[in-house]
Amino acid sequence: MTFRPGEVWLTLLVHLPAAAAVAQDPLASAAAGDVAHVHIGYVADAYYEAPGGAGLLQTAVAEAQVASQHAELAASEIYELAAMKRHVVQLLHAIDPELVAAGPGLGYGVRRAAQGIVDHIELAAEAEDASYNVGTHARYIAGAARSVIARADRIVVLAQRVQSQNLISAAASLTARLQAETQALFAGTDVDGDGRIGWAEPEGGLRQIQQHLTLLKRGEASIQGGVRP
Repeated sequence: MTFRPGEVWLTLLVHLPAAAAVAQDPLASAAAGDVAHVHIGYVADAYYEAPGGAGLLQTAVAEAQVASQHAELAASEIYELAAMKRHVVQLLHAIDPELVAAGPGLGYGVRRAAQGIVDHIELAAEAEDASYNVGTHARYIAGAARSVIARADRIVVLAQRVQSQNLISAAASLTARLQAETQALFAGTDVDGDGRIGWAEPEGGLRQIQQHLTLLKRGEASIQGGVRP
């Protein structure tokens, strides 16, 4: 499946709740029966450490979009080794700013945001007030987020190999793989050829996180009599 830069990513962003800046950790003042929902909110709505207070999923999507755009730009410069390497540097910053300190994007990184999703959705599931619904979907969300982390690590390896290349043909081949991998950060990929993209590694992507997060929130709304979004 091929995506035009930004088109599908923006569709997902539109359906995520608007991010509001959060001055401090809401968990510090959370009621005893609301711990699971606070952790879910970090993933879905707003996280106090993320840029602009955005949710961790929204942050991951925004950074992955930047990575995909620069992979696409690199793939369009297959006869210019320096240009490919320049775009790969921008891509690395969006994946993990600890590897490349400056560049486009939010300065948070896909990998860090995905790891935050794993951490907080699992804390939600482990909370004393977590419902069966939370526990069920948390497993799928965490599994898809781990798949995103593993893919981000593969992207880093490919990008660093591009950086070390002296042959245009070799760099171009690696860049084509980078393009596919960065697109799959969002969409996932049908590795086993069964016609569907699962949530678990190596197939799951950010789309699968969003799907199960939507189902989780709907389930909580039903349990809470419509109080929860």
